[in-house]
Amino acid sequence: MPADQQADYAAIEFQAGSVFTPGAPINERDLFSGRIQQIQSILQAISQRGYHAVMFGERGVGKTSLSNVLAAFLGRVRQNYLLPRVNCDSTDTFSSLWKKALQDIVVSKKKPGMGFNAEEIETAQSVVENLPDEITPDDVRRVLSDLSKGIVLVVVFDEFDRIQDRAVTVTMADTIKGLSDYSVSATIVLIGVADSIDDLIEGHQSVERAIVQVPMPRMSPQEIKQIVMTGLSRLKMGIAPEALDEIANLSQGLPYITHLLALQSVRAALVAKKMKIESSHVEVGMKNALDQWQQSIKTAYYQATKSQQPDNLFKEVLLACALAAIDELGYFTAASVRTPLNLITAHKYDIPTFARHLKEFSEHARGPIIERVGTARRLRYRFRSPLMRPYIVMRGFADGILSRETLKRIQEG
Repeated sequence: MPADQQADYAAIEFQAGSVFTPGAPINERDLFSGRIQQIQSILQAISQRGYHAVMFGERGVGKTSLSNVLAAFLGRVRQNYLLPRVNCDSTDTFSSLWKKALQDIVVSKKKPGMGFNAEEIETAQSVVENLPDEITPDDVRRVLSDLSKGIVLVVVFDEFDRIQDRAVTVTMADTIKGLSDYSVSATIVLIGVADSIDDLIEGHQSVERAIVQVPMPRMSPQEIKQIVMTGLSRLKMGIAPEALDEIANLSQGLPYITHLLALQSVRAALVAKKMKIESSHVEVGMKNALDQWQQSIKTAYYQATKSQQPDNLFKEVLLACALAAIDELGYFTAASVRTPLNLITAHKYDIPTFARHLKEFSEHARGPIIERVGTARRLRYRFRSPLMRPYIVMRGFADGILSRETLKRIQEG
């Protein structure tokens, strides 16, 4: 009997939801693909006394997933380690951050028993209990110095960019400098959305010598494909090369999109009673994925493209922006929009024709859906949310504005 007829499709579909997880960061090392350079950089910082790490990049590129699997990589090189993780929020102070980090760490202490020849009594006490209400960098230095004796101690602060009080980032810089100056064998890892370390942390210029900078770029097509292949091997499913290429292209280097598309494509194949994903399943999966996108993305797209004029070009220009060539920080120019727009519309438009569209996309009336930087003749644009670009491309397919042939021509340059 063929494998497709033997499969328990309901069971595979249920399992797929735990293999491809667009709703949550990856937390299994086996399902974490690529990022070897970033992992090595962080491990090198951990292995060198006095060094700390700052990991930064766009939202959706897998920073939290990397921090989730860091323990698995640490476990390969050192069995004795402690890795508390903190999710920062906008209300956090310096004291609340460190109380979060240390609240689950319990230390044992011995005290004399009652009476002559009495045995010592061992008690367990939370580290936080011995800290003042207002914690200082020196308090942190003393605690981490004690805790790190004989173990690898790494404290991870995720979503550090969410902190509103800039004094907190300055105080954290003071802490990093103090730990480095005193050569404390503990490592702080800060993670957040930023273009550079300057956007994420402020403070002493000298703190930079103690920080390993770990930029997280978008994933390469090969890394994206590895995510899909690793997940499908868990499900004992296959995928046609062209379908794999389509998922990699549509993902635009964002693992969140990869997981969303892969999950919906798997479901589309299973509905068709197939154990191999074909291009037709990716197309169905893409349309189903649009329904599950974040409401904020859908609303922003509607706001940017709505118009009472039937012959307006807002959808086409926005799609051309999503397909424009970008630099390492995600910025594109008006000139890079021209070719995609001409291929999408099969008309020849020059920059003055759509310059006002770019201007409106960066203003309040239409979002703003993109941000604009620079001066006249040197303007650059970037989507405010990196998740917007793949959504717009998929909407282009769903609305019949974009075809596979046109996309291929744009990608071929």
